[in-house]
Amino acid sequence: MTGHAREAGWLGALGHYAGAVSRFVAYAVDVIVGWALFTLALAGVTFTIRIVTGHSVGWHLGGSIAVAVVFAVWELSYFGYCWAAGGRTPGMALLGVRVVRADGGDIDPWRGVVRALAFPLSIALFGLGFAGILIQREHRALHDLIAGTAVVYAWDARAARLRFLARASPSRPR
Repeated sequence: MTGHAREAGWLGALGHYAGAVSRFVAYAVDVIVGWALFTLALAGVTFTIRIVTGHSVGWHLGGSIAVAVVFAVWELSYFGYCWAAGGRTPGMALLGVRVVRADGGDIDPWRGVVRALAFPLSIALFGLGFAGILIQREHRALHDLIAGTAVVYAWDARAARLRFLARASPSRPR
């Protein structure tokens, strides 16, 4: 393999199965984004209640089972909506990965919802549902297998580099 061919193969990751680190970092970003949005919504509800009723309400995520349940439902809704609407969450977009059908096509909205509903199963089995990400060639977790999905890289660095070089070319008329 020539140096140029090796470089081209390395740069083009479009469609390759996403690895564990990319998926975990995207998930961590999404949990933080989801938590921040939930906190802002809770602050808005608290402010509204205080303005309307004149009473102060205190919410404690660790102390109230109801708030914890609402937070869990919020997180599932956040992931489910993002996967159903566009095949990626904000964290996945940041890391350049997306969810596709197992055959590589765009996912249907119901697959995104099924994936979100099956996601807690991967956690509930003492995290063993995520083992497939580490040991399978396709890096598919239990919730991917149930929903018939896979996570792939959604960017093509080689194409981006070629576009950059075309813009930087001095022979290009302006």
